[in-house]
Amino acid sequence: MESQNYEGKTVLITGGTGSLGWSLVTRFLQTDIRRIIIYSRDEFKQYRMEKHFASNRDRLRFFIGDVRDRDRLHRAFSGVDIVIHAAALKHVHLMEYNPIEAVNTNILGARNIVDAAIDRGVKKVVALSTDKAVNPINIYGATKLVSDKLFRSAHAYSGDSGPSFTVVRYGNVVGSRGSVIPFFKDLKQQKAPLLPITDMRMTRFFITMEESVNLVLKALELGHGGELFISRIPSCSIVDLAKAIYPEAKLHETGIRAGEKLHEVLLTEDEARTTYDYGDHFVVYPPTFQSQDPAKIRAGGTLVPKDFCFSSENNTNWLNVEDLRQLIDAVQDHGDKLPPFIPGGKN
Repeated sequence: MESQNYEGKTVLITGGTGSLGWSLVTRFLQTDIRRIIIYSRDEFKQYRMEKHFASNRDRLRFFIGDVRDRDRLHRAFSGVDIVIHAAALKHVHLMEYNPIEAVNTNILGARNIVDAAIDRGVKKVVALSTDKAVNPINIYGATKLVSDKLFRSAHAYSGDSGPSFTVVRYGNVVGSRGSVIPFFKDLKQQKAPLLPITDMRMTRFFITMEESVNLVLKALELGHGGELFISRIPSCSIVDLAKAIYPEAKLHETGIRAGEKLHEVLLTEDEARTTYDYGDHFVVYPPTFQSQDPAKIRAGGTLVPKDFCFSSENNTNWLNVEDLRQLIDAVQDHGDKLPPFIPGGKN
């Protein structure tokens, strides 16, 4: 990340006290960025973050606020150049029983972000998505799919001089707060005799926090607006993941929970028609780029086959038990512990 790209700029991160927010702040503070604004609901998490980054207090601001609150967003976006939208309600099984809350935050909150960005003259917006938004079977995925559509279509009413809106999509982040890895580690620490596995056939994508930050910054720097950036990341079997963390435990199959998938998909055959492969990542371009503005399709990519589908089941890049063990050992939990471990960054 070249520091001159951010010199004099102000970036606002919604949901900025989460795992990704900590990592982004650490990376941005290594540049000449003017100001970083953390926008989130939890005052205690903001307090801890403020304490941890106390030496950079002159470049950090903290806003208590909710993406559901249009007026608060409008005030917070004053003077902001870049918005990274990470705020979401994302626990699958909890959202199945709280669907209206998921709609209010993930859909109506997205609309508020778009409106505030246009009204306040923001230059760039990068919104975080998830593999759950692809062919969704749960309310979380469905609300994120609508959110993605809102951001990718925002140019229709933002105008040529309005912000660029780009979306990034990736899978499970290794060690992020609420993920299965800290859960398995806790059971190991408790010396639990059993590890619950919802289905022994289950597979998942995994990405490191460093890779997820890199994807966000790549979209921020290279996106014209309307694109969807996807990392080419490895898959693993949940059984292998359990063995890598706690090989002594017996595995107990509990059955798939409400809204849970057996395998995850990051790129569908329908999206493949406008998707280019750049080696370490894919970009799904708006159809209008191919027909009306091909210059916006970045050089160096190859159009993927029409029947291409990138799923955790058919992925050619797999992590075995030893690979997973080494990866987990190298990456500490991105949870409530301070300071968080940032691969390749300053701690």
